[in-house]
Amino acid sequence: MAVEITWWGHATCTVEDSNVRVLTDPLFARRLAHLRRRRGAVPPPGAWRADVAVVSHLHADHLHVPSLARLARGTRLLVPRGALRAVPGLRRLAHLQVSEMAPGDVTTVGDLSVRAVPARHDGRRLPVGPRRAPALGYVIEGEARTYFAGDTGLFDAMAKEVGPVDVALLPVGGWGPYLGEGHLDAGRAAEALTRLAPRSAVPVHYGTYWPIGMDAVRPHEFHAPGEEFVRLAAARAPGVSVHRLAHGERVRPEVTR
Repeated sequence: MAVEITWWGHATCTVEDSNVRVLTDPLFARRLAHLRRRRGAVPPPGAWRADVAVVSHLHADHLHVPSLARLARGTRLLVPRGALRAVPGLRRLAHLQVSEMAPGDVTTVGDLSVRAVPARHDGRRLPVGPRRAPALGYVIEGEARTYFAGDTGLFDAMAKEVGPVDVALLPVGGWGPYLGEGHLDAGRAAEALTRLAPRSAVPVHYGTYWPIGMDAVRPHEFHAPGEEFVRLAAARAPGVSVHRLAHGERVRPEVTR
């Protein structure tokens, strides 16, 4: 096995490579402020197990302190530089080994390396106040190279900054009916495939959480992005194998190195 990907919903995935488990943007809540989990069970305790967890940016649906508190003692946690200052709750997670990352930084865990790469997204904890931490993506490299994009828009240097990858975990939606600047929708994610040219891709960040009381507001924006990404990827990047997973489903993408 080169790499195994499990999608738990939203931006939360387990990447298993080289006998190391990496957990992305852990979110184990049934409800988060005005958001309710509308599809897929809350990830079971087995999903909480990781050797290292990565956080892409400070928004509460990506850096969720109560979910991080469930990680086992000694788990390494990689967060954007400035996160410890901007999110005081992180400093109470004394059972975790927290390291701040900036683009270009690399952390080694066993035979695996985790490299922080830039993302184009507003990474602040709140929509007002100083920009204290960058939004990041991560390239997880062991037997395969897996790119977890976090939240990002397209940017000119994407292919150069991310580098060659085998698998891309790309956001294709959001948690509401509108996506602002600094996001990928299904079409922009398909365009990202043409730039990154991975062998495989998994759409994430859609079809999990939806605002309470907005069931009738453009519901196709909740249900459709995964299928739309599959369709557009087939047209624009036919050489990429797209794996649209159900919540809790896993896949072992083919990797040729």
